[in-house]
Amino acid sequence: MAALDMLGDVDVLPCSLSTDVFDSVLERRADCAVLPIENSLHGSVAEHYDLLLQNTIWIERESLLRIRHNLIAAPGVTLSDVKVVLSHPVALSQCRRYLGTLPGVRVVPFYDTAGSVKHLMEIGLQDTAGVAPELAAKEYGGNVLVSGIEDHTENYTRFYLLRRSDEPLREVEPNKSTVAFSIDHRPGTLVVALQFLAEAGVNLTRIESRPVPGKPWEYVFYVDFRFDEASKAQAALHALRSVCGEIKELGRYRAA
Repeated sequence: MAALDMLGDVDVLPCSLSTDVFDSVLERRADCAVLPIENSLHGSVAEHYDLLLQNTIWIERESLLRIRHNLIAAPGVTLSDVKVVLSHPVALSQCRRYLGTLPGVRVVPFYDTAGSVKHLMEIGLQDTAGVAPELAAKEYGGNVLVSGIEDHTENYTRFYLLRRSDEPLREVEPNKSTVAFSIDHRPGTLVVALQFLAEAGVNLTRIESRPVPGKPWEYVFYVDFRFDEASKAQAALHALRSVCGEIKELGRYRAA
């Protein structure tokens, strides 16, 4: 849904794992990729931050998708027939309140939201429902038993459009940047880095830390910041380079 919303009429290459998504772009089996980076209820997708740092991938664009979860089963199956509910763990966690009202129903994590509907339709399960978008019901011939079962209506996921770093189609007027950096493991270094961002005149909108493999208790920091002039973004990067051991700009794009 996010890919079609961002790109229009494109051929979608499905992948089972996030690493496969990155490999498909890097090996030119796909022109670009659309991946979630953060959900307003569940938080960030930590693995995708790690993969962005490890690979020569550039964030070209971001989008926001309103997430609406539905209980979907095979035609003819009623709500009273349902004994098992399948979906991605993140989707299940966003529907805890409703799922808790279903007596005797077993909630089982599955690899994908839409994939849960595909699975129950292919096998012909008559006691199982999936939690997925309405598009999954249309795509695989399922029936929506209950719509809008998420705990909060203000449920959004932020997606990145990713391309290879050697051929990005950069936004004409970007106003947001995502940067990863590491700092010396001593008092005050993070404060200094953040102060440099403030002095450069950019607006820090998000900060995320991820552990450095092989270096216990050391971290890579990921920051998003907004700017109204490209010169301010450049000043921010220049200032960070003076205090950071490693720095990588992951993308410069238009804020959704």
